[in-house]
Amino acid sequence: MGIFQSLVAVQLIFILGIINLVAVALIFFSCRCIPGSRWAGGLMKYSAYKRFYKYHCYIWWVLLPSVVIHASLALAFFGAPF
Repeated sequence: MGIFQSLVAVQLIFILGIINLVAVALIFFSCRCIPGSRWAGGLMKYSAYKRFYKYHCYIWWVLLPSVVIHASLALAFFGAPF
């Protein structure tokens, strides 16, 4: 329980929160299925976007564990807000 009473836990929660935000933004801008990003279909003609687009599925492998660890640490350190 020492880690949950230290500054390290808060720093990990913050860093994982930033990773979550960046990963969600990258997923949004690389996904042509989400409403509101229809402009991405027109970007497929650019080779730079195609290189970025091919990593869409791999970004999920960063986001999902990051969200789980972030939520677990936040609940363990701060407790339930209710």
